[in-house]
Amino acid sequence: MFLRTLREDPADAEVPSHKLLVRAGYVRRAAPGVYSWLPLGLRVLRSVEEVVRQEMDAIGAQEIHFPALLPREPYEQSNRWTEYGPLLFRLKDRKGADYLLGPTHEELFTLTVKGEYNSYKDYPVMLYQVQTKYRDEERPRAGILRGREFVMKDSYSFDLDDEGLENSYRLHRDAYIRIFDRLGLRYVIVAATSGAMGGSASEEFLAESPTGEDTFVRSTESGYAANVEAVVTPVPEAESIEDKPAAQVHHTPGTPTIETLVDHLNGAGLGREFTAADTLKNVLVKTREPGAEEWKLLAIAVPGDREVDFKRLEAAVEPAEVALLDEADFAANPFLVKGYIGPKALQDNGIRFLADPRIVPGTAWVTGADQADHHVVDLVCGRDFTPDGTIEAAEVREGDLAPDGGGTLVAARGIEIGHIFQLGRKYADAFGLDALGQDGKPKRITMGSYGIGVSRLVAAIAEQSHDELGLVWPRVIAPADVHVVIAGKDETVREGGERLAAELDRAGVRVLLDDRTSSPGVKFADAELVGVPTILVVGKGLAKGVVEVKDRATGEREEIDVDKAVEHLVNVVRG
Repeated sequence: MFLRTLREDPADAEVPSHKLLVRAGYVRRAAPGVYSWLPLGLRVLRSVEEVVRQEMDAIGAQEIHFPALLPREPYEQSNRWTEYGPLLFRLKDRKGADYLLGPTHEELFTLTVKGEYNSYKDYPVMLYQVQTKYRDEERPRAGILRGREFVMKDSYSFDLDDEGLENSYRLHRDAYIRIFDRLGLRYVIVAATSGAMGGSASEEFLAESPTGEDTFVRSTESGYAANVEAVVTPVPEAESIEDKPAAQVHHTPGTPTIETLVDHLNGAGLGREFTAADTLKNVLVKTREPGAEEWKLLAIAVPGDREVDFKRLEAAVEPAEVALLDEADFAANPFLVKGYIGPKALQDNGIRFLADPRIVPGTAWVTGADQADHHVVDLVCGRDFTPDGTIEAAEVREGDLAPDGGGTLVAARGIEIGHIFQLGRKYADAFGLDALGQDGKPKRITMGSYGIGVSRLVAAIAEQSHDELGLVWPRVIAPADVHVVIAGKDETVREGGERLAAELDRAGVRVLLDDRTSSPGVKFADAELVGVPTILVVGKGLAKGVVEVKDRATGEREEIDVDKAVEHLVNVVRG
C-alpha cells in the first residue's frame, strides 16, 4: 500500500476533514485548491461514484462523458463565457483560439441532444456524467470541500413539456434521497436559488455540519427549510399614511452609526422611545453586469436593526458583480454623506433605490437627511419617499417568522452536496433545441439540471464521521472492510495474521493488512486514524487461540476464537 500517515495537522488545514484526509494519507495538496488522490482516497472516491451511478442508472439515466477542455463558442452562445466572469479558467491554443476548462456542461449536453434527436418519439431522455470540473475560486479552502478542481456528477433531463420536467425532477430528487441515505449522511433538503444556472424550481441538499459554508433555516412548527439566500421575507400589511406626523429634520451631531443615533434620539426629549428597528439604514454598493466595464451605484434600504447579508445580496443581483464603495466612489459622488445618507439625495441623483420587503407604504422611519449631523424623523414610505422596488438582502435571523407562517426560524450550517434545478428552456432557447411534435410542428424542449459534488461528498462524510482519534468511515464507502493489525514481531503472530487476512480476502472481504515492523502503538494509532469500520488485532492473544475485533464507530472490543474469526467477520461485514 502506497501510504504514509502524518502525526501533525497540515499547516493550512481549517476543518476536520481537511486535517484527517491529509493525515490519514487519502489526499495530498498539489496547489491551492488542487489535490492528488492517493490509493486510499481513490478507493473511497470510487465507492461514492459507484453509489451515485447505481442510483442514476436505476431511474433510467444513461452515462456519457464530455471533455473537460471546451471551446469558447457554446459558452459564448449561452452568454456564460461572460456571466461566469473570473470563475472560468480560460486559455488559448497555439493558434490563438479560446478555450475553457468546464465548470458545468449544460451547453455540451444541449448541443449533443440536439445533434442526435429531432422527434417527439425520442423523448424523454436523461443523461449524466461523472467528471472533473474546474472553477477559479478566489479563496479555495477546507481541502477538497472547496477546491478549484473537483469531481461532480451532473445530469440533465430533456422533456417535451413541463409535466414531463416535473416527473424527471421528482425522479432525481428521489434518487438523491436514496444516494445520501445509503451514504449515511445527515442532511436536509432546502429551497434554494438558481444563480448562474438559471431556471425556476431549485432545491439544495445540505449535509449538516458546523463547518459548512451554507447557512440554512428551518421552521420550528412546519416543514419549511431554505438556504438563507432563498428565504422570502413575509411582507407586513401596508399602513395608513394619513395618520402619520409630518417628517422633521433634527440636528443629530456625532451620530454616524445606528447605535449613536438611537442614543441621541432617546435623550432628545422627543416624547417617545426609539430602537434600531425604527431607523432606516441606506447601504450603498456598486454593481457591474457581466462583460460591462462601468460600475453602477445601488442603494439598499434595510431596517436599522438588520445588516445586509452579502451572500443574499449577491444572489439577488446575480449574475452581476457587487462590491462595496471605496473612498474614490464617495469622492466622485459628493451627495453621499457618510453616516447620513437618505432617500431624497439618492432619488434626486438617479441612484437605483431598493428596499427590504418590510419597508411597506405607511411605515415611518428615522433616516439620514443628506447632510452631516442631521437626520429626518417620521419619513414615511409612500408619502415622503418611494423605493424603486424591493430586494431580499437583509440578514435572516433566528426567531424571524417562517415565510409559510408555520412558527419561527432556527438557523444551522451545512455543506452543499447536491443541487437540483428545473432549468426550463433557458439553454433550449439558446441553442434552438426542438423536437418535431405529433402535429408536425416544432416543440421546444424543457430541461432539468441535477448536480452532486462527488469529491465534496468524501469530505462531507468525513466531517460527519470522525472522532478525536481519526476517521470513521461508513462501510459502504470505506477503503476496506477489515483493517488487520499484526501486533507483534513473533513469527507465529505474523503468520497467523497473514493467514487470517488471506482467508478473509478469499471470502470476499476487503482487507487492509498492516504487517509493518512498527510498534503496536503506532499501528493502533494508524488504524484509528485511517478509519476502516472493523479492526482485527492479531497479537499475544493468538497464543490462547483468540484475536481481538474492534468496532471503529462504537469502540466496542471483543475477543473471538481464532477459528471462528473469519466467519464472524464475514457476518459483520455483510450485516
